[in-house]
Amino acid sequence: MINNSLSMQIPLHIGNLSNIKDLILSYNQLTGRIPSSIQNLTELETLNLENNLLTGEIPSVLFNIKGLKDITLNGNDLTWNKNAKIVPKCMLVGLSMNSCGISGEIPNWISTQKTLYFLDLGENQLEGIFPQWLAEMKVTTIILSGNNLTGFLPPLLFNSPNLSTLLLYQNNFYGELPDNIGNASELRFLMLGSNNFSGKVPESISNNYNLMVLDLSNNKLSGQTLPDFRSNVLLEIIDLSSNEFSSEIPHLSPVTRILVLGKNKFFGSLSGNLIMLSGLEYLCIHDNKITGELPDSLSQLSNLKILNLRNNSLQGSIPSSISNLRSLRILDLSRNHLVGEIPTMFGNLVGMIEKPNKSSSFWSFSMWANTPAGSFPSIRFNDLVVNWKRLIQGLSSHNLNLYTLLDLSMNQLCGEIPASLGTLKALKTLNISHNNIFGKVPTSLGDLVNIESLDLSHNKLWGSIPQSLGKLQQLTMLDVSNNNLTGKIPIGGQMDTMIDPNFYANNSGLCGMQIQVLCPEDWSPTNLPKNESKETWFRWEGVWIGYSVGFFVIVGSLYINGYFVPVPSTRRHQQIWQWK
Repeated sequence: MINNSLSMQIPLHIGNLSNIKDLILSYNQLTGRIPSSIQNLTELETLNLENNLLTGEIPSVLFNIKGLKDITLNGNDLTWNKNAKIVPKCMLVGLSMNSCGISGEIPNWISTQKTLYFLDLGENQLEGIFPQWLAEMKVTTIILSGNNLTGFLPPLLFNSPNLSTLLLYQNNFYGELPDNIGNASELRFLMLGSNNFSGKVPESISNNYNLMVLDLSNNKLSGQTLPDFRSNVLLEIIDLSSNEFSSEIPHLSPVTRILVLGKNKFFGSLSGNLIMLSGLEYLCIHDNKITGELPDSLSQLSNLKILNLRNNSLQGSIPSSISNLRSLRILDLSRNHLVGEIPTMFGNLVGMIEKPNKSSSFWSFSMWANTPAGSFPSIRFNDLVVNWKRLIQGLSSHNLNLYTLLDLSMNQLCGEIPASLGTLKALKTLNISHNNIFGKVPTSLGDLVNIESLDLSHNKLWGSIPQSLGKLQQLTMLDVSNNNLTGKIPIGGQMDTMIDPNFYANNSGLCGMQIQVLCPEDWSPTNLPKNESKETWFRWEGVWIGYSVGFFVIVGSLYINGYFVPVPSTRRHQQIWQWK
């Protein structure tokens, strides 16, 4: 009964099903406690209650079931009785209690499970150090991520010939990584991110020829050299971001698909060995000290979906050949020293033209093909950090298929905005602010039907804001400040909500309801500004007075000079003036 929206408590009489071997009620809405009558299921081998709404203590009677092999209780709100002395009689092979609210130290009764191969106690409140007895066990999968564990990693852990998955991210471990980390020859997933590890990355790590995922991000690791990963022919994900590495970009596995090196001190140019990574999909080297020009050879990375080189010291122009990256959906080259024009060919970036399918996954990895079901973790790496809606914020690595961004801000780009950018209909964000862009804002930007954030500020743009922007129904932020724009700000649709005057500031002649400045075509006696209305009244009053005085002066002058003479009339006392 998987994913059937069952909303009820587990009935007490479930213990009457004495012959049942597999009880799988995962992904429902079961509430209440796990009934103690479950101990009557003497033939039970697999118990899976994951991702429900169960509460209360995990009943110790579970471990009196001799044949029970797999227990999966993750994704509930269960707790562990710290005072219970459990000596389980079953010989577990799999134990998963992820997100069950377990606190205290890792329960040492686990050490009695001689056949245990899968242990998942992640996302709990476990404290203490990594137990020596756990390092001595022949467990293949250890998941303790998202706890409060501390201390050093015991070197004995990596002498295990069986260890294939080690997830310890988001804890408080510290110290140097053991030099013998490469001895774990079967290790596939090594994720130690978000701890306090320091020192160098041991050279022996490159001996893990089965390694598929390496995450050492958000630590205090350093060093002017890094291991050579070219012989790791299965290594698809490498995340070394947010550390203190100060070297050139290391030699990498030829099958690398995700490379995250942001927030370090990597220097040098975009090395040639990157071009050899034909399967690269995610290249993130933001906030480093990369120099030189963007090489044309980047266009050879035909599978690239994300290219983030923000906040480096890149120079030269943007090669038009980048437009050959048909899968590219996120391009961030902001905060560099790039010059020249925005390539017109950017209008051919297919990945920014076609709206992504929300139901599709951003990544599909060949690594899962030969991995036993149930033994691989949910991969999540550092969120992509971008400048979106004027804020530096993270985009979840699980939802990258929803985002399409082009950020060229904070450079020295010049020329006009290519009208071809209007073809990028999937764009969520377009930011070309803080450059030397001149000319008019293209009407074609009104075709960016999915745009949410459009920043053209701090350039040298002139002319009016195109009325076509009024049809952008997704637009929530428009900044055209600090340009030379004139004319009426478009109205209608989302443009009527863009009323922050700071987004229009420092232009030479903008007007419109958004900044409460009337445009000339909207003037009338009833809506003229107060001061202007008064000045206009005096101006017209002066005209009428001047006209009256002038009329009588002219007529009097003509009379005095004899231009008018009286002609007798047939009627008494009546005179008719006749022009002489």
